[in-house]
Amino acid sequence: MKNVAWDNYQIFLAVARHGGLTGASNATALSPATLGRRMVEFEREIGRELFIRSQTGYRLTGDGRQLLEHLAELEAAARKVETWRRGAAARALVRIVAGTWNGWLLTENFAAICTERDDFRIDLHIAEQRASLAHRETDIGIRAFEPEEANLAAVMAGEVAYAAYRTRNSEDVGPGRWLAVDGENAISAYLRWPHENQAENLVVTVNRPRSLRDLTLAGAGIAVLPCFVGDLEPRLERAGGEIEALRHRQWIVMNNDDRHRREIRTVVERMRKLMKAHADLFAGRRPNRGG
Repeated sequence: MKNVAWDNYQIFLAVARHGGLTGASNATALSPATLGRRMVEFEREIGRELFIRSQTGYRLTGDGRQLLEHLAELEAAARKVETWRRGAAARALVRIVAGTWNGWLLTENFAAICTERDDFRIDLHIAEQRASLAHRETDIGIRAFEPEEANLAAVMAGEVAYAAYRTRNSEDVGPGRWLAVDGENAISAYLRWPHENQAENLVVTVNRPRSLRDLTLAGAGIAVLPCFVGDLEPRLERAGGEIEALRHRQWIVMNNDDRHRREIRTVVERMRKLMKAHADLFAGRRPNRGG
């Protein structure tokens, strides 16, 4: 097969990361029609189906997710080369990978992680997939299990509890209207729980966990959320008790060879303190009044 033009890969990245043509159009300055045509031609050129197209957007197929992972590796390598090119005087970069809700907590409290006085930069990547630290593509990750890889170091950061949530005082929701992330993207235990326990009552599925909170606030139904997310939102209340089967520990993980770098030590310690300060919320011990 002839070499594929690199700009096709860049367009694929834009469509994949924005979940459709509209967001990718804003990012690339190309029209949605042009992007759609380019992606059809790209799929024909490489002989793989990369997207499942629907009225709600573009979802990645298995081949699409694999290509996205490969390109992320290339981007990580390119960043290393660029850092090397700029020389030692460049500000150090600390790359963090976190899931939807830990990423939300970090952004809500970003001043506790990185300040204007720091001589390093942060690259925060939000993804539900496991952080890849073994090949040093990422500096710090947050995992729901203790790493098994010998070259990874970990700091235990407490327990995470989950419960079902609905809009406060929403009698019209009822027990039979459940919200969930679609099966293809339900890669975490709490995302799979509605499919395994309330499949017959699902009324809405989405492709991103963040939409569960938004739909619940809109009164669309009941969703399973981490307690530190649901209990922090005064407009939500628990629809029942904790789902104890979903409780798990979580770890801040880093590559063993890099954990002594000053900027990584600094960020890990700040993340540890932030999570410790929210330990009761993470563990579901501080529900909202009336929840």
